[in-house]
Amino acid sequence: MDNLLIGILLMTIGSFAGSSYYAPINKIKNWSWETYWICQGIVSWIILPWAFTLYAVPFSALGTVLTAAPAKSMFLAVLFGALWGIGGLTWGLSMRYLGISLGQSISAGFCAAFGTVIPPIVAGQNLFTTPGGWAMLVGVAISLAGIAVIGYAGSLRDKGLTEEEKKAAVKEFALKKGLIIAIFAGLMSACMAYGLAAGQPIADAAIANGCSALLSFSPVHIFVMFGGFLTNFVYCIYLFSKNKSLKEFRTVGSSVLVRNLLFSLLGGSLWYMQFLFLGMGQSFISGNAILMAFSWSILMSLNIVFSNFWGIVLKEWKGSRGKTIVVLCCGLLLLIFSVFFPSLF
Repeated sequence: MDNLLIGILLMTIGSFAGSSYYAPINKIKNWSWETYWICQGIVSWIILPWAFTLYAVPFSALGTVLTAAPAKSMFLAVLFGALWGIGGLTWGLSMRYLGISLGQSISAGFCAAFGTVIPPIVAGQNLFTTPGGWAMLVGVAISLAGIAVIGYAGSLRDKGLTEEEKKAAVKEFALKKGLIIAIFAGLMSACMAYGLAAGQPIADAAIANGCSALLSFSPVHIFVMFGGFLTNFVYCIYLFSKNKSLKEFRTVGSSVLVRNLLFSLLGGSLWYMQFLFLGMGQSFISGNAILMAFSWSILMSLNIVFSNFWGIVLKEWKGSRGKTIVVLCCGLLLLIFSVFFPSLF
């Protein structure tokens, strides 16, 4: 039980960091979406995965790790990372049109369900024949119920606010467009879970060559994140060409440039921390296959809790009626309960 609590605590830290990344991104001024997106992406998808890998694995052993790991695992990690990258692109757009709280909630909900249930099924586990499997499925159902309640709170907010109030909370608020994007983002973002599962042999090779279990997923991240980087890089290059926005690096004042780069660095670092701490948390529950599979749902559920915390702090729910806030809180409580439910069995 102590290891479980430590694992959940580490995932909670990562979830809070990941849910907070959009707060500094919102502080960036005079840059187009593609400009700040690629800047934070270089930090979170390239620099930090390599930095932590070089810290975790002795440099003399890194070549051995990459040679010992199956080529198939590396390929699948990059492939699923590229598919996840598509989800990451639309994930950012979902928050653009729905705000942090509602956008994160819908995207993370679908991401949690598919990213939790599909990997163990692909691995050959029958979730319907064991108490642990049923506990995980019920936990996912509770998580989805909480997300549905939060979505209902969002619809109540939508009905109770004027167009001016909606725009004041989220500048480009568009409910229908945002919902479609958020659902698609959640489905594609679940590929991150598939990529991490496919990369398990890479983590095993790292441990066999002197890497601590606590940071053993860092080498996996360099492949999954690289796949995501490729997808996002291609799309951003397209937008740079279309919008002529590459010039923004030299047209803004030096003080604004430095400020934007620092906020991009902070946002990218916070985003990566969720997966770093996910791997650290998983190292404490690696002996329990069901909890390992459910750890993805834990991360996503906590992401929703913390993103709604930021939504309240950033006044996205300002002007909502008391009933709306009560419904929102009920949804958050369901999500928190879902995190601990499988551990009760």
